[in-house]
Amino acid sequence: MAEKVVLAFSGGLDTSFCVPWLKEKGYDVVTVFVDTGATTPAEREAIRARALSLGAVEHVTEDASQAVWHDVVVPLVKGGQLWGDVYPLLVSDRYVIVERALALCDQHKTKLFAHGCTGMGNDQFRFDQSVRSLGDYTILAPIREIQKEHTSVRAYEAQYLEARGFSVPSKSGKYSINANVLGTTSSGSEVDEWLAPGDETYTVCAHPRAWPKTPLRVTIGFVRGAAVSLDGKKMAGPEILKALNAKLGAYGVGRGIYTGDTTIGLKGRIVFECPGLSGLITAHRALEESVLSAQQNAFKPLVAKKWVELVYKGFFYEPLKDDLEAYLDESQAFVTGDVTLETWGGQALPVEVKSEHILRKKGAVYAQSADWGAAEAEGFILLYGMSSTLSSRINQKPRTK
Repeated sequence: MAEKVVLAFSGGLDTSFCVPWLKEKGYDVVTVFVDTGATTPAEREAIRARALSLGAVEHVTEDASQAVWHDVVVPLVKGGQLWGDVYPLLVSDRYVIVERALALCDQHKTKLFAHGCTGMGNDQFRFDQSVRSLGDYTILAPIREIQKEHTSVRAYEAQYLEARGFSVPSKSGKYSINANVLGTTSSGSEVDEWLAPGDETYTVCAHPRAWPKTPLRVTIGFVRGAAVSLDGKKMAGPEILKALNAKLGAYGVGRGIYTGDTTIGLKGRIVFECPGLSGLITAHRALEESVLSAQQNAFKPLVAKKWVELVYKGFFYEPLKDDLEAYLDESQAFVTGDVTLETWGGQALPVEVKSEHILRKKGAVYAQSADWGAAEAEGFILLYGMSSTLSSRINQKPRTK
């Protein structure tokens, strides 16, 4: 009886190649498609049919959009930081995919897990390290194996499938596109060449020439730092993201270009689009800045930046990440309220913030009125700046241009 291997399957060129390749190595292949929030029922059915036609002995579809919301979106928004101050970790659904696939391994009593990652990017580390952190499994990586013998890997994969009578997925075209409830990334073609991205890279965000002529306002409700409602209507997290993707995406909010370092040292360049996530982070930051103390607002980004670093680099199951999330959760005790975003296109601004926890002092408004006197202000300035004043008078250096 052939040994079973569970393959994380997307239906694209790489994972399509993996099915017959693993079969020819003598394995029974169980494919699992983990839907992280960006596929229709028809697409899920097409992926199932594709897996079985390639020779999978069983195919499983998992709905994990809520898990991505809980495990990735909520702590990311609570932290409010981006990798390199630009990139919102849009491929972090990989960790949830691995967790669901390994659960299926356990059901089938197999320790063999396979993925379609290449040896050229960051996902291979995210997958492999997550597997090793979650248990004692054996990792099979067919694409890395064929890279040892073939330089034009994708051309070889297509030829391999066609030689066995299988069609080549149509998505293996101009761009490599990854989509989930967080957003969409596009790479390949002119993007890889550091040239201006083509119009086809606009997949979630509308092109500027298509933006509506009238402004849009949306109100997001938060409880302890997590979004719970949109325009006064309570909604599940993934539904909030989908609705914001549609509303803010029509105005081009959340589109960017990111250049980063891969695990093997090459530069990678992508176009990313995440209208909903961008809106959530903007709204949450406006509420949080109004509610937290000055010391909290100064310190919390340090914790959040480390959380982002761990998640980006593949250490999703590192114990330190749990420690950092405990701090982030505690910091959100009073981050409850409503924020209204307004956009005319391209960006969303937090135009209104409502909360019972805003740190306001009765009778005092910045730069307008205060309940202390001018003498108190002058005395504070004198004492607060004393060290710098003494340094300039006692140890003053010659000023140079």
